[in-house]
Amino acid sequence: MRNVYSRLALSLVVGAGLAFGAVGGAGKAEAKKSGGTLNFVVGSKIPSYDLHRETTFGVIHPIRPFYSLLIRVNPDNPSSPTDFVCDLCEGKVPTGTDGFTKYTFKIRNGVKFHDGTPLTAHDIVATYKKIIFPPEGIPSARKAFFKMVDSVFAPDNSTVVFKLKFPSGAFIPAVATPFNIIMSEKDLNKNGFNWHKKNINGSGAFTFVQHQPGSFVEGKKYAGYHHKGQPYLDGYKAIAAPKMAIRLQAIRGDRAAIEFRGFPPKARDDLVKALGDKITVQESDWNCVLMTTPNQERKPFGDARVRKALSLAVDRWGGSKYLSRIAIVKTVGGVVFPKHPLAATKAELVKLTGYGTDINASRAEAKKLLSAAGASGLKFDFSNRAVDQPYKVVGTWLVDQWKKVGLSAKQRVQPSGPFYATLRKSSDFDVSIDFNCQSVINPIADVTKFLGSAGNNYGNYADQPLEDIYDRLLRAGTEADQRKIMREYEKRAISDQAHLGITLWWYKINPHRSYVKGWKIAPSHYLNQSLDNIWLDK
Repeated sequence: MRNVYSRLALSLVVGAGLAFGAVGGAGKAEAKKSGGTLNFVVGSKIPSYDLHRETTFGVIHPIRPFYSLLIRVNPDNPSSPTDFVCDLCEGKVPTGTDGFTKYTFKIRNGVKFHDGTPLTAHDIVATYKKIIFPPEGIPSARKAFFKMVDSVFAPDNSTVVFKLKFPSGAFIPAVATPFNIIMSEKDLNKNGFNWHKKNINGSGAFTFVQHQPGSFVEGKKYAGYHHKGQPYLDGYKAIAAPKMAIRLQAIRGDRAAIEFRGFPPKARDDLVKALGDKITVQESDWNCVLMTTPNQERKPFGDARVRKALSLAVDRWGGSKYLSRIAIVKTVGGVVFPKHPLAATKAELVKLTGYGTDINASRAEAKKLLSAAGASGLKFDFSNRAVDQPYKVVGTWLVDQWKKVGLSAKQRVQPSGPFYATLRKSSDFDVSIDFNCQSVINPIADVTKFLGSAGNNYGNYADQPLEDIYDRLLRAGTEADQRKIMREYEKRAISDQAHLGITLWWYKINPHRSYVKGWKIAPSHYLNQSLDNIWLDK
């Protein structure tokens, strides 16, 4: 199984062009400098501090530096889908024993949480039990990533063992997911599983100083950090700036050095024109896609014909040409990151609902389906997130696309907190913007978003045949089998049932002040956010 995964990953690296590039050239290796504060801007509010429940960059960018992981993607090689290194574990990442069904991690000695308590294997076990086997009512956005895990336990203070139900090449990448921050068993037992929504106690490179809601999050260097010599920074300030124009002005005026999520092409060009070699640009394909999620508990969206019509109305091929000039979206694709060998080819995509190249024919079919479902002229609420790129841009485009088949969508834009509450708590929407933005490129884990059993299934549906297909996908032992089953899974999820409608995959552009050193772009805005490898050349 490991060999199968490695072959897929190698193919990705060779074919995807994910290596970062920089305007002005990379130059020679420079001596790292210590000191200084990194100011960066964040274009979203913080719904909570608990990364286990959240899925937004608005949390991971300001909060991830306070925490450590069991393992992580190599911060010096973050574009690689297979280069994993120990964070809290010692030595090399284990390869698995007992037919790749047992993974044993040795935990570093001497690591302490910021409150001074020792970090042991029992803290890691408690964390992963919260992620994989959460109690009733406790959200876990990545629970479905670990369907292969049977148990996790600590035979002693320095050893963590994962037992799998079956071998899976998706396991190690799932462990490396940067949202899997390690929490204190003491905090979980004493304060409950909701404590981390509003409180922080990690073992990361920086300790929490303060959070001024709507303004900034501040962290300072943790002298007891377990990676010797790091971090290089004295501290950081994550500045809240929901409007893109303000974020651009902050970088242009050097009030901030970087926005880790990214800007559209014109913003990049304007910064380079204005600042020249004071700006460095890194670019990458992006493992992130916006989708639409109909609420199937509300009529008529429980009818697959209506959901198909929503998808058929959208001109993805034309939208790619137009939107890529003004937004951080670009590539037409299915459920898998388009550059991966498991992704659908164009010949395979055009067979799916909503992917045909004749948009007039697709829209004619949409009108027929709406009429048959008694939903012609349907008016509905469309929930969107108050993030300009690409949510509001794509949302406005979708409203116009649906109008062309006689549908009238009233767009309701909310800040991140209320938006997520609408999705998770009240389900008070007809159709909502949704997204599948993952970190490590791990297609078999990434597509769990489409399962009814997923912790982030906001469409409120159950689909046992889809669950059964996914179970076969998890157990597939060859690339050929994985690819065949993935097409079956994709067809049912977004074509036959149209549980979610995929728009366009994103493209990542990160212009930043050239004095920011050590940070390398990844095909995800969630990776490489510990900030322990960044230094300032000022």
